[in-house]
Amino acid sequence: MSELDNKVTLTVDGLEYGGWKSVQITADLERQFRTFKLDVTWQWPGQTTVRRIQPGAPCEVRIGNDLVLTGYVFKAPISYDGRQISLSIEGSSKTQDLVDCAATNRPNQWHQQSLLSIVEALASSYSVYVASEIPETARLGSHTIVPGETVFQSIDRLLTLFRVFSTDDAQGRVVLARPGSGGRASDVLELGKNILSANAPMDYSQVFSEYRVIGQQKGNDQKSGAAVSEVEAVSTDLGYKRKRVTVINEGMQITSELALQRANWEAATRVGKALTTTYQVQGWRQANGDLWRHNTLVRVKDPVLEVDGDMLISKVTYSLSAQGSVTTLQVAPPHTFDANPTPPKKA
Repeated sequence: MSELDNKVTLTVDGLEYGGWKSVQITADLERQFRTFKLDVTWQWPGQTTVRRIQPGAPCEVRIGNDLVLTGYVFKAPISYDGRQISLSIEGSSKTQDLVDCAATNRPNQWHQQSLLSIVEALASSYSVYVASEIPETARLGSHTIVPGETVFQSIDRLLTLFRVFSTDDAQGRVVLARPGSGGRASDVLELGKNILSANAPMDYSQVFSEYRVIGQQKGNDQKSGAAVSEVEAVSTDLGYKRKRVTVINEGMQITSELALQRANWEAATRVGKALTTTYQVQGWRQANGDLWRHNTLVRVKDPVLEVDGDMLISKVTYSLSAQGSVTTLQVAPPHTFDANPTPPKKA
């Protein structure tokens, strides 16, 4: 594998910039936009002209020939002293606009529309495209933008209701994602072979023995009053040894079926997040030349943490420093992101 395979280039206005001394590029299933930070420092002799990169400029970031991010430059600070000049470039995916900017659609309400059609309408306000990897959802009775909320806050209410997660891709699109849709890593994460370090917080502070979802549903000609005015569903984690109950009040109209699915989802995903582990490996590519990617399944063999099985890579960070290139991988049980996980069983 040549150095060109891991050369990081930033393309702005048709010009390519390279030679970075420090690199950090992150993609995360639980975050709606990728980020990058690139740094370069040079000595004064022989270099007195700085080619400025303007904040707000559209850009692409590549590792070798692999496109990893499409978005905009947000920061481009320059600092210098009597010996050297330092240039730093920071930016993010196109989808950051959906997280930062207000939902301004007119009209601001949808009736009997699918999840995908509403998300597409919301994202189109900022010229962001949407790709879907999930099956067609049921049509929602109504969805209304709350005054002052951002585009993603409005989208997130829909994602929570349908237990769908979203991320972005290398082209800067919103992706309604399916767990593991990125395929399978060819390498195994194995203690004693390629794992440099591991960190497993094992934080169970948000895990409960019982999850109650309550809400309301409007009546109709077939269902009236008491039958729909109060909806409640319960999921019990039989493996949890002490009583801990949480109640989730669903603000949107919800059916009994959706309430139960939401309760089961809360039970499974909270345990999954408690088991999330972060690993570091040397280099950015696997033995077959592929980059480590998020939303891919990887086999983990870690006798210290008593793990021997498939995990889902939920976050990946490529970093370069004086110590060389390192990939940081956050992994979690695959069911953590499953829309309809199997309810926890008694151990």
